[in-house]
Amino acid sequence: MKNQFSKTSCTTILVGKKASYDGSTIVARTEDSGDGTFEAKKFIVVSPKEQPKHYVSKISKVEIDLPDNPLRYTSVPNADLTEGIWGEAGINSENAAMSATETITTNERVLAADPMVTDGIGEEDFLTIVLPYIHSAKEGIKRLGSLLEQFGTYEQNGVAFSDADEIWFLETIGGHHWVAQRVPDDSYVTVPNQLGIQEINFDDSDNFVYSADLKDFIRDNHLNLSFDGKVNSRLTFGSHADIDHHYNTPRAWFMQKFLTPSVEQDPMSDTIPFSQKPFRKVTIEDIKYVLSGHYQDTVYDPYGTSGTEAEKHMF
Repeated sequence: MKNQFSKTSCTTILVGKKASYDGSTIVARTEDSGDGTFEAKKFIVVSPKEQPKHYVSKISKVEIDLPDNPLRYTSVPNADLTEGIWGEAGINSENAAMSATETITTNERVLAADPMVTDGIGEEDFLTIVLPYIHSAKEGIKRLGSLLEQFGTYEQNGVAFSDADEIWFLETIGGHHWVAQRVPDDSYVTVPNQLGIQEINFDDSDNFVYSADLKDFIRDNHLNLSFDGKVNSRLTFGSHADIDHHYNTPRAWFMQKFLTPSVEQDPMSDTIPFSQKPFRKVTIEDIKYVLSGHYQDTVYDPYGTSGTEAEKHMF
C-alpha cells in the first residue's frame, strides 16, 4: 500500500496501517510559532547531484561528511536559507518518509547527566543529513540515532519515520541519548510537545531501538523512578511541569477522546497512553479534525457556550 504523509511541529499524530482507512501508514504534524509568525517555506525535490557531500549547520556550525550515493528526496525548507535549511518533512525515492521534528521536553536530572551539546545537530539539520540515506523507517531510526550519539544535539526533539509498512518514533534524551518505538499497526500515537514513549522493552528489538548505553546511563545516574524495576521512558526522562497539564496533555486527551471515545481520561493526566486503538478506522478527514481541534464539544472550547470562562481558558 502507499505511504501517506502530510507536513502540516507541534502536535503529531501517527496511524498504523491496520488502523487507517486504506491500509496506508499516516504521519501528520502541525507546526506552531511562539510569536505567531512563520518562516516562508518552499517545497522542493532534491536530486542526488544537488545533495551536499559536506554539510555545515548554520546554527551550531557542526560539520558532517555525508555518505556517497544519496537518494532523491522531497523537502520543505525555509525560503530564506540564511538561518539554515530546516527541511522539516519529506519522502525519498525509496518511499521512506521523515517528519523532523516535534519539540519535546525532559527533566533537570537527565540534563545534569547528559547536557545539551551547543555544537551538535538539531531540527535545522535532521532531514538533510538523514532522509537521503535511508531505505526504510527503521533505517532512519538507526541513522539518526548514530548521528545523535556521535555529534549530540542542542535541543529535545521527537522525530517520525515511516514507510509503506511501519512507523517509528524517536525521542531524544539529553545531549546524546535516545529511544525509539514502533507504532503498533492497529493503533495511533499522539504527541503533544511532550516526551510520550512509556514502558521500554529492552528485549524487544522488533518494537524498540535505543542508544547503545541507555541502560547503563539510567542505572549510573539513578534515573529510574519506578518501584518495579521496569523503565517508563516518560516517567524517567520526561518533564511533569504544571505547564504540561495545560499546554500538552490536553491535546493528547482531545485527540484520543475523538478517536477512542469509549476510554475515559483526565485531560491533565501524565499517563495518557502513547498509543491507543481507534474505535473505527482513521481517515484523512479525522486527521484534519483533530489537528484543527480547539476542544470542541467540551467545556474547554474557547468558542463554545457550555463551559465557564475559567474552563474556556484553562487549556
